[in-house]
Amino acid sequence: MDSEFTLPQCKKCQNGVLIPLSDYGRDGAPIKFKAWVCNNPECGFNIRIDNGEISYGRTIGYSSK
Repeated sequence: MDSEFTLPQCKKCQNGVLIPLSDYGRDGAPIKFKAWVCNNPECGFNIRIDNGEISYGRTIGYSSK
């Protein structure tokens, strides 16, 4: 089955699109779409889920892991 997946436009900058990111939970289970990040480097908007809480706008940085 072919389906088209359209990435949502960033509502903050209106220039980028939001890219979904996945991660793994504590028990190793995959978490799809844990975070969404704007692909416009000048914007930096992001939204994510941590322990069931939604946060957005945090500074994007490199992980020490």
